[in-house]
Amino acid sequence: MSPHGILNVDKPEGSTSFQAVALVRKLSAVRKVGHAGTLDPAATGVLLVCLGNAVRVSEYLMELPKTYRGTVRLGAATDTFDATGATVFEGDAGVVDEAELRAALGTLERQEQQTPPIYSAVKVGGTPAHRLARAGKPVSLRPREVRIERIDLLSFQTPLVELEVRCGKGTYIRSLADDLGRLLGCGAHLQALRRTAVGPFEVDDAVSLDRLREALVDGSWRDLLLPLDHGLGHFPAVYLGIEAEKDVRHGCALESDSPPFQRLQDAQDEQRCRAYAEDGSFVGILRYDGDSRRWKPRKVFISAHSAA
Repeated sequence: MSPHGILNVDKPEGSTSFQAVALVRKLSAVRKVGHAGTLDPAATGVLLVCLGNAVRVSEYLMELPKTYRGTVRLGAATDTFDATGATVFEGDAGVVDEAELRAALGTLERQEQQTPPIYSAVKVGGTPAHRLARAGKPVSLRPREVRIERIDLLSFQTPLVELEVRCGKGTYIRSLADDLGRLLGCGAHLQALRRTAVGPFEVDDAVSLDRLREALVDGSWRDLLLPLDHGLGHFPAVYLGIEAEKDVRHGCALESDSPPFQRLQDAQDEQRCRAYAEDGSFVGILRYDGDSRRWKPRKVFISAHSAA
């Protein structure tokens, strides 16, 4: 049986997210492999590589909150917003004091929209923005909604600022660094970045790319797989009887007043839940339809839970 599950990989600096996926696909012989949220080549930390049916839950994994630790260098802004780019502005970082820095971070913490860097994977007419930018073509990206839960100042020794950021999907820490430089008037860019967590996936539990490569070669990599539902704990769980399980597996909706959903009577439209069979195996994800007051199958998995 083809394995299904999630690999929590500690991506090293200099490698791309695609390279990690390609390595797993090649050495595991699993055809269906993807990742749940890219990391820039210069960044390190948690990269979730999904195999088999886990690719189908990657959209939910990408919704999980993320935690980053980053180093921002004040005094110079770059065109890429990080250390790989060309300097486009220089200012005096020495005039910035901690009170001013904390005030600026507070402003960034409250922002609800952010403009992505032009050197990013955001698509413009189907083409990644960074390709257009590197080809010298004009790139204009619209601001988009972001969710920043907190920005903690870990240390400040001019010109370096150490931050920890907890944020939602689509937030660019590079953009935060550039915005910080603009607010302070001295320019800034992201010097280093490490993703320390994606939801329940912690970097302390992640496997290095070198260790993963060894495991893929010696065949022990299946022991590193986490189950499909590992990152779905924020969805409430329901347990289905045999007949209800059959209905779900055949794509049939279940009435909201049926026994499995008694504790979800206050469900909101579009709410999701995890469904399990009587033997504890993961059946799939259901979505609540407020109009019909029924729970409809959104993702159904034929096999029992993950890394069989």
